[in-house]
Amino acid sequence: MKRALLPITVVTILSIFIYSCSSDDDDSAPPSVIQTPTDEPDLNGQSESKMVDYFSDKGYGNAVKTLQHPAGEHYNGITYVAYQGPLEDPFVAAYIHATNKWIGPFKAGESVLGKNPDEEIDNHGKPAMIIDGEGYIHVVFGGHGGLPIHGNNPLGNTHGGKMVHVVTKNPLDISSWEVLDNIPPFGTYNQFVKMDNGDIYLFYRHGAHKSNWVYQKSSDNGRNFEPPVSIFETNHFGGYDDAWYAWFEKTTRDKIIAVYNYHKCKNGGHDGERHNGYYMVMDLATAKWRNIEGDELEMPITKEYADLNTLVIDTGDKWSVRGTGAIDGNGNPHVFFYIEEDIESNQNQGSGDKELHTFRFTGEAWVGGKTNLPKSSKGVMHVSESNNSKMLIAYKDENLGKIIWWNKVVEDDGEVFEEADLAIFEFHKTSFLLSSLIRNAEPEAKWLAVGKKGSSDFGKMYLLGDQGAIQRLESEANQNDDGSLSIVTEN
Repeated sequence: MKRALLPITVVTILSIFIYSCSSDDDDSAPPSVIQTPTDEPDLNGQSESKMVDYFSDKGYGNAVKTLQHPAGEHYNGITYVAYQGPLEDPFVAAYIHATNKWIGPFKAGESVLGKNPDEEIDNHGKPAMIIDGEGYIHVVFGGHGGLPIHGNNPLGNTHGGKMVHVVTKNPLDISSWEVLDNIPPFGTYNQFVKMDNGDIYLFYRHGAHKSNWVYQKSSDNGRNFEPPVSIFETNHFGGYDDAWYAWFEKTTRDKIIAVYNYHKCKNGGHDGERHNGYYMVMDLATAKWRNIEGDELEMPITKEYADLNTLVIDTGDKWSVRGTGAIDGNGNPHVFFYIEEDIESNQNQGSGDKELHTFRFTGEAWVGGKTNLPKSSKGVMHVSESNNSKMLIAYKDENLGKIIWWNKVVEDDGEVFEEADLAIFEFHKTSFLLSSLIRNAEPEAKWLAVGKKGSSDFGKMYLLGDQGAIQRLESEANQNDDGSLSIVTEN
């Protein structure tokens, strides 16, 4: 998919309480299950702008996914959200719950990625966002391992882009940003984890495929970070290198969990060969990683050591993709992975459908396996304090794109889920991607989703909660092709 060359315009923002107006020529989609009002004449016979389910029509490429996270945070009555917009730059918008008003979106920085119209959309530099203890909003974005011009990468190799850290110039004011030059340029898959004491951890892969995964800790609201600490080690062999994909998140018990899988990175003829599923947890009091049995782990993790100490599922020759996880009321983890259905039926290994497998730790062993969820499912996991597990799934049901809860109904001998009665959201001929859970989320605003039709580079951005999408005036939700505000007016 080639990207269109986009015009670049400059818009001066006078205040964070500024909105945009433009027109939308795409009215081919039917309404979602959350009904939207249509245009009706006012008393003077004039048409009023209608409400739509999206807050921006300029989500670019894979504008959000579960890996780069959080994509949003609720703070003092406002939900702030970040996503990949035009030219792969980071954009931030905000929703004020008390007044049902939207602010922005505003461009938070400029990515090295996305500026060559002859290249495909990279999609690795999506933003992660966190709000520090003083109310400043931080966004990290733009990295796919860095470039040789950025110098020598001591923990791996380079590929493209540059990992950049920006912060708002004023607390909670998303209209103006500045760069904080306090992290390496060699990152990708950026993930923020903020602890209850205010410490901020930045997790990422320190370069391209053949690079260690690391974290950096800040105890002063992200103004300074300690040096990178390696978590997963890349070992080099004759024909391939060990590599990893990992997802990190804070638990309610003030620990950090890691859900990850192994990537066999071939030298020449690189493909997406990935295997197995693993889990471990970091004890913040000691900064030590432990496996599910509580044994302290030797760091950084190698492939052989992971197989012996942190393995959840051995997929053998079948390929896998990393999922996410959650902790139940007993402190036991629930995780999921996407695992190839049947390699023998496919000419090219790894090309087959990958089915969603869920696992939970009983206190003694990992149990679970293949689910009955649709093969195209992509989603996030939720586990209640009463240990009930469910999956929020985005998938295609014939020509209908759905985002809907599936509730687990069987705890033993397989992982069986039942579809909820009503979709949170659905649209005709639309494919959805979901973010991880928004930090400190309110029930009405829990996830971001991008919905795309056909081969378009652009998709609509949705802020979804338990009752569906938070709406916005259509005239405010449509932006220019470079993501700028087409008309600036005070509200």
